[in-house]
Amino acid sequence: MTAPVRTRTSADLIHAEEPVLAHNYHPLPVVVARAEGTWVEDVEGRRYLDMLAGYSALNFGHRHPALIEAAHRQLDRLTLTSRAFHNDRLAEFAERLAELTGLDMVLPMNTGAEAVESGIKVARKWAYEVKGVPADQATIVVAAENFHGRTTTIVSFSTDETARAGFGPFTPGFRIVPYNDLAALEAAVDETTAAVLLEPIQGEAGVVIPDEGYLAGVRELTRRKGCLFIADEIQSGLGRTGRTLAVEHEGVVPDVLLLGKALGGGIVPVSAVVARRDVLGVLRPGEHGSTFGGNPLAAAVGTAVVELLETGEFQRRAAELGGLLRDGLAELVGKGVVGFRSRGLWAGVDIDPAIGTGRAVSGRLMEEGVLVKDTHGSTIRLAPPLTITGEELRAALGSLEKVLVRRV
Repeated sequence: MTAPVRTRTSADLIHAEEPVLAHNYHPLPVVVARAEGTWVEDVEGRRYLDMLAGYSALNFGHRHPALIEAAHRQLDRLTLTSRAFHNDRLAEFAERLAELTGLDMVLPMNTGAEAVESGIKVARKWAYEVKGVPADQATIVVAAENFHGRTTTIVSFSTDETARAGFGPFTPGFRIVPYNDLAALEAAVDETTAAVLLEPIQGEAGVVIPDEGYLAGVRELTRRKGCLFIADEIQSGLGRTGRTLAVEHEGVVPDVLLLGKALGGGIVPVSAVVARRDVLGVLRPGEHGSTFGGNPLAAAVGTAVVELLETGEFQRRAAELGGLLRDGLAELVGKGVVGFRSRGLWAGVDIDPAIGTGRAVSGRLMEEGVLVKDTHGSTIRLAPPLTITGEELRAALGSLEKVLVRRV
């Protein structure tokens, strides 16, 4: 006789993970089993409003019908060839992504960190072959409090000691300057500078938005100094801020654009370096690659993502509902919120430390059926799917007020 199947609870599954999974994450104690749109459901059937959206990887919500359909169609045809051969989905993906971003060439990769690493390699190659920087002398200027990933090279220019400690020796060739400081940036750029690499909005730092004119100033400075402007839009791009790209708020076109997260539609990992032809054109066969980068399944899903963005619907929704988010947070200032920064459907909210850490507040919101995630100290991040309704957004803000007022 077959033994009856025992339903496993969240506590069972969390306990089961502990002996076998590396402890590189500290998740909230919820075990998600199903999801649709802006809602997820745990193994015990409790529903939660997702106000994190996979750090913007789920800009279009969970299991968006158009994206799921594109994936299903492709799964029935072809999933992987490697780049040893052509596939019939990659050219369209590259062409439409280049057109969407206003740039010329696309280098498809998988994860955001891979896109950043690829952008660094391309910038150095460009510096040696085009700018004429002496061999192995290229430098890249970055901003303090950045987050571009956690590979060995990337943590080499992080200022987060949690990400760095114990992982040296570090890769040389980077100069760190304060974010939102054009004078410091100009002082750091010299004849060896290949590129300035920045997040238009610093996500992990707490959704830090630079002063108006900063990004335009970076664009002008890099043109004048003869180096590249690399914009890391892995979190901020693809509709999140109310524009296709966050740099568009200042009318800026970077030389190199790094994309990821939402480009895979929450289905498969897809990232890309998108750049001018004279920049990405420095790569030759054998100098860079990826077994999975540009695979047919990823290209099919990525093309469907571009199709959604081509309509402008999601950018408009983020802009309109972003006003509701901003106004709702403004009403909470002095009621447990000590400050916030928002653009589109993206916000960093600073909670009064007397109420609790960001982790504690995230846990209390989870109890209310709302999922968010802390960043540093007493700051939480809000980044709901762009498919969220006004009613759902108001409900999430109401839950945050309830959590805060209860402990003021």
